[in-house]
Amino acid sequence: MLDAALTTRDVHGRQWSDARWGCYAFYDYDGEPIYVGQTNERLRVRVRRHLTNQRTDAVAMRILDVFEVAEMELWPLWEFEEVAGKRHPDYAAAQQRLNAVEYTAYLNAIRESRFKAILNEKIPPVSPTVDLPTSGRFPLISDAIRRERGHPDIRIARRAETISRLAAVAHERGEVSDGLRRVLVIQGVRLAYIAAVRLAYAEGRPTPDPSAIDVTGLVGSVLFEHDDSPDLFDTDG
Repeated sequence: MLDAALTTRDVHGRQWSDARWGCYAFYDYDGEPIYVGQTNERLRVRVRRHLTNQRTDAVAMRILDVFEVAEMELWPLWEFEEVAGKRHPDYAAAQQRLNAVEYTAYLNAIRESRFKAILNEKIPPVSPTVDLPTSGRFPLISDAIRRERGHPDIRIARRAETISRLAAVAHERGEVSDGLRRVLVIQGVRLAYIAAVRLAYAEGRPTPDPSAIDVTGLVGSVLFEHDDSPDLFDTDG
C-alpha cells in the first residue's frame, strides 16, 4: 500500500510523491497525527526512508515506530521543482516556504492531536503560518492488518517496547537531545492513555478524557524549542 500511495497521481497527472520539495505527516490507527517532516530530496525518498527503517540515525529509527503508522499525508511544493541545490538563486525562498508549510502543518497536527503534542524530536523552525497547498492523504494498511494490529493489547505492548528501545538509546549515548527526552515523555503519555482506555473498557467505564493528562505541564511548550524566541512570529493563525 505504500507503493500504491507513492505512485498515486493528482488531477494533473503528477505522482504526489514525485515533488522534490514538500512536507509530510504520519497518522496512527486512531487518525492521531504523530509526526510531521519536510524534504527537498523528493517526498518519496524521505517517506520511504522513514517507513522502511532506512534511516541511519538510531534515534530517528526509534522515535517513530512504523508499526503504528496507518496513514500519511503529502503536501508537494511543485513550484520549486527546478530548485535542485543551494546555489540556485531561488533556494533561500524555497527553503523559507518549505519551513512555513512544515510549521503550519505541525501546528495543525498539534491542534488535531488529542494530547496536543506529536513525536517530533526537533520542533520545526518557527515560521509565519501560511495557507497549506493541496494535499493527498493515503491509507498505508489494509482493513485486515488494522484489525490484527489495532487490538489495544497489541498496541500497548508495542508502544511499551518503543519506549524501552528509545530509553536504551538515551542510556547508551549518555548525552542526548532535549527533544528526545521530550518524545520519551510524550510516548509515555500515549502509552498511559491507551492503557487507561483499555482499563476503562474492561471495567465498563466511559473512555477517559485525554485532557486528564496535561502534556504542556509535563514538557513545556511544544510550539518552539525552549532556546528559540517565541516572539519572532505570530503563530496563532
